[in-house]
Amino acid sequence: MSLIAGIVGKQRDWHAAGNTRRVEDRIRRLDLLKEAVKARERQVMDALRIDLGKSEREAYMTEIGIVYEEIRFIRKRLRKWAKPVKVKTAMTHIGSGGYIVSEPYGTVLIVAPFNYPFQLALSPLVGAIAAGNTAVLKPSELTPRVAAVLREIVEAVFPPEYVATVEGGVEASKELLEQPFDYIFFTGSVPVGKVVMEAAAKRLVPVTLELGGKSPCIVHRDADVKLAAKRIVFGKFMNAGQTCIAPDYVYVHRDRKAALLEELRAAISAFYGPRPIESEELGKIVNERHFDRLVGLLGGAEAVIGGDYDRESLKIAPTVLDHADWSLPVMGEEIFGPLLPMLEYSELDEVIAEVNARPKPLALYMFTRDKAAENRVIESIPFGGGCVNDTLMHIATPYLPFGGVGSSGIGSYHGIYSFRTFSHQKSVLKQTVRFDFPFRYPSAKNGLAILRKLFR
Repeated sequence: MSLIAGIVGKQRDWHAAGNTRRVEDRIRRLDLLKEAVKARERQVMDALRIDLGKSEREAYMTEIGIVYEEIRFIRKRLRKWAKPVKVKTAMTHIGSGGYIVSEPYGTVLIVAPFNYPFQLALSPLVGAIAAGNTAVLKPSELTPRVAAVLREIVEAVFPPEYVATVEGGVEASKELLEQPFDYIFFTGSVPVGKVVMEAAAKRLVPVTLELGGKSPCIVHRDADVKLAAKRIVFGKFMNAGQTCIAPDYVYVHRDRKAALLEELRAAISAFYGPRPIESEELGKIVNERHFDRLVGLLGGAEAVIGGDYDRESLKIAPTVLDHADWSLPVMGEEIFGPLLPMLEYSELDEVIAEVNARPKPLALYMFTRDKAAENRVIESIPFGGGCVNDTLMHIATPYLPFGGVGSSGIGSYHGIYSFRTFSHQKSVLKQTVRFDFPFRYPSAKNGLAILRKLFR
């Protein structure tokens, strides 16, 4: 038996023995997890700086702080969520009572990506533990320092038969997907998501897939262009654009294009200084392969802002590309880097048609004060989630489910949606023994007539 198979086998036995059932024990583990993270904040920040060039501000805001908030929000409400929920009784079931029991799936696999390697590992883990599962956590091999800190945190809080980390590359991932997990939670690219879903399908294992895609940002003719530019720059160039819900491209009304370009230039300078590549606030590209891919996407459109890069530091300046169109390579794939193509439009119908002609995006952003235009876009374009007059911030509230639709993902999480994702909703009907209805049985006289009256 391999090491990985042994870990999964022990976790299945641990769960089967009922060791994760008590809600108070789950809450205690969540508290211990938060304490373990707090004790290693400095290590986490240092690891994120080495692996991705993240500043302390960005590391805390987008990685550590979100984990704290997820734990706080869930542990405060977990006792209530875990209780059986009574439901109404149908007329045909007089004398009975129905209720729903939230039951843990069992042993789950959580596969984390490289772009937010800390938050996107621990946030789903919090949901899995809250729901009463055991878990195997697979950190990204592209961020090895963060993976090492994650392993240290997990080992400080959980025995390996409860939660374990498995590090490694493609071979480790392949072996994990061959194990008898009860649920798989994957965050990453669409191509790898298809591999995960294919492996899960062979065992009929349910999945959550948090993927990506080309998320549009629409700047309408009535938008506050200065504010829109600040919030677009914030959302696009955070983590050097390596964010699955970053605005992938901007559709701007032709009457506001010149003003938006001017304000984008001002916002980039204000956030990152006159030489963004030298700014500590600008992250780096995760490795040379992704760096070379992004540099290759610079061709075709005109870099009216930025366009410079430094291979030694793996940094690419925040770049705005003008005269973009759908024939260019940069518009043919999710960019996942600090390149922002701009397209212009005259009527919203053009934008709606172009976006809907392509795979459903993970996110959509619209800047407008026109309620009718806002409603038209929201009702006409399918997307996972998004913001009106902002970017990214829908992911930061535990009251909203986060997830994709179509090729951008399956399922959702955060807050109660994390608890539900990692729980099977088990239906139970408790029937009375004080009386019985004879019409339900084959020997009943006039049974069909009574049934016809009940099922009208």
